[in-house]
Amino acid sequence: MKFFEIKNLKGDIFGGITAGVVALPLALAFGIQAFSGINDSSAASIGALAGLVGATFLGFFASMFGGTHSQISGPTGPMTVVSATIVSGAYAASNGSISTALISMSLAGVFCGLFQILFGVIKIGKYVRYIPYPVLSGFMSGIGVIIILQQIYPLLGLKSSGSMLDLIVNLPSAVAQGISVTALILGVATILIIALFPKITKKLPSTLVAMIVVTIVAVIWGIDESLTIGTIPSGLPMPLFAKEGIELAGLDWGLILKSAIIPGLTLAGLGSIDTLLTSVVADNITKTKHNSNKELMGQGIGNVMASLFCGLPGAGATMRTVVNVKSGGRSQLSGMIHAMFLLAVLLGLGALVRYVPLSVLAGILITVGWGIIDFKGFKDLPKIPRADAVVLIVVFVVTVFVDLLTAVGIGMVIACVLFMKRAGDLVEGSYSSSEMTHFDKESPWQDEGGIPETIKHKIYIQRLNGPIFFGSITRFQEVMHDVPDNVKVVIIRMRLVNFMDQSGLYAMETAVKDLQDRGIMVLMTIIQPQPLYMLTSMNLIPDTIPENHTFKTFEDCTEFLKTMDF
Repeated sequence: MKFFEIKNLKGDIFGGITAGVVALPLALAFGIQAFSGINDSSAASIGALAGLVGATFLGFFASMFGGTHSQISGPTGPMTVVSATIVSGAYAASNGSISTALISMSLAGVFCGLFQILFGVIKIGKYVRYIPYPVLSGFMSGIGVIIILQQIYPLLGLKSSGSMLDLIVNLPSAVAQGISVTALILGVATILIIALFPKITKKLPSTLVAMIVVTIVAVIWGIDESLTIGTIPSGLPMPLFAKEGIELAGLDWGLILKSAIIPGLTLAGLGSIDTLLTSVVADNITKTKHNSNKELMGQGIGNVMASLFCGLPGAGATMRTVVNVKSGGRSQLSGMIHAMFLLAVLLGLGALVRYVPLSVLAGILITVGWGIIDFKGFKDLPKIPRADAVVLIVVFVVTVFVDLLTAVGIGMVIACVLFMKRAGDLVEGSYSSSEMTHFDKESPWQDEGGIPETIKHKIYIQRLNGPIFFGSITRFQEVMHDVPDNVKVVIIRMRLVNFMDQSGLYAMETAVKDLQDRGIMVLMTIIQPQPLYMLTSMNLIPDTIPENHTFKTFEDCTEFLKTMDF
């Protein structure tokens, strides 16, 4: 695919500008959240600038060098949570030095970028698909809860700091000291506008509408300046070594490096996962295929450049990417235009941003955190295998109360141990189940000869020869995506599928719904007990696949096909 195509230039421009409009309030909000642990009047303006610079530089260079044509990159929830830990930790360890905190964050971002470039060079991108769904679900839900908890304080006009446990324990005493009713009203109004405005129209991003409308109300109301972002320096961003107010001499570089290298690796791991998951979302919408290793290198270059200019590190952003695609963006040019729009804000509109109340940005982030939580995964806990449920809950709790990298590590270890046990049980139960998972659409099985020749060209048979689990769903998704458009019926043969985990179940649900959206009927034959339990307990059968479209034998399915009017 070309860097951009003239015929889609209008779509790329409109998509990029629309994504930039959506990214503006999020960049400000994430930036301020990253510096919320600093007890200084300038923290909000420093954070807001860091968020804008990060979104601008990362958005531009990740699009230029990345491997996902329509991806929009910038500060995200997971990356901001880690960045906030780096900033607050360095600030506390240096006895209140903002320079040390900013430099630590910037160097961590540089290391993050370098690690991501290394990940791309050694082609580690393909291994992200082996992360089980319960690990991702617990991890993302934990991040959503962290974001919400951290924003309760600014929503009430209070200053937040400390660990998650401290935030929860100290909330009653903080509230007792007095909250700002003005801040609370503005924050709640922001949340309500974001929730209700899409019911009126979806042509304008509700986050931007909320920020503008509530800020105007706050200015008219005469809100105290201490409850707003404050002045953001305008003009071209300066690199770290030339930035005004940053004193490099006399700093504890040992402390800074110590607080940057390991967190940089954490950022690289989380950013890579976040980005490649967004790349898959973009692929599903645009029907394209991204280059995961090139994308990691592009993200790495973007994070290095953003961090050298004291910007907040980030990753591929799902919501902004979807907005870009839905608005017509199809090439890397759209991501670069999104970044240039944010640069224009930095150059000329920064003076207007100073009036935005902190509680408005808190309201925006609360809706972001709410959207990150995987309510579907929690709702399905009683129905999924107990082992998957345990993994999800453990990862969720560790994410919220310990740290993100530990959570992912523990989740992966538990998932691997449980998978090895499952694999052993399957082998012991049946030698045929020890075969490598393989999806074969070429070789007919012996009982398929009864299909009439007159309708064979309208029928597509997918033969699944083994478990559908987190390690095999990528291949499963590929073969389901290959179904031709002229097909009227897809028959999914599950005779040899003796196990399905939560990842496999959700992949099956997505594949079936995609086929049905294309006007293709989906039939299933010979479902073994464990997969049948998963499909029925989660109501995929009968809500998505009617019971009369499932068959105990292929001969029954053949008889059904003969009654159809093609």
